Amino acid sequence: MRIISSAFKEGGYIPVIYTCDGYNWNPPLDIFDIPKGAKSLLLIVEDPDVPESIRPDKLWIHWIVYDIPPHVTKIKEHTPSPGVNGKGTHGRTAYMGPYPPEGEDHRYFFKIYALDTFFDFPKGLVKEEVEEKIKGHVLGSAELMGRYRRTPRKM
Repeated sequence: MRIISSAFKEGGYIPVIYTCDGYNWNPPLDIFDIPKGAKSLLLIVEDPDVPESIRPDKLWIHWIVYDIPPHVTKIKEHTPSPGVNGKGTHGRTAYMGPYPPEGEDHRYFFKIYALDTFFDFPKGLVKEEVEEKIKGHVLGSAELMGRYRRTPRKM
């Protein structure tokens, strides 16, 4: 499996438009080589660089979307979720763009999983609940990492 974005390259900087400093739109994503037999996809966007003083686990979940149909190979920017939204660290069931403390460079991992079943999960599950339920059902996965640093910028 592969996941890419036309908005930024692997390891590159995420444009401000997709952050809390911009319009907070989800970036465009393309998914390739979904394994045969996949019944659903799961997308998790997370920041593992959160200061321990903010989150002891140093992890901030920005977006969780599960029960994505396996024929979805494109997620366009600023579009409704292609599946069911889980609940991120921010407490919302929607995309939340990068928003690190000013001056800190953070990494954002867009992780996609192909699952061998369609779970029909209820809206609002958190990452730990989803990860527990998908154990033994992952056919493949891929990730895309982008960076963001809050500095004064023009859009």
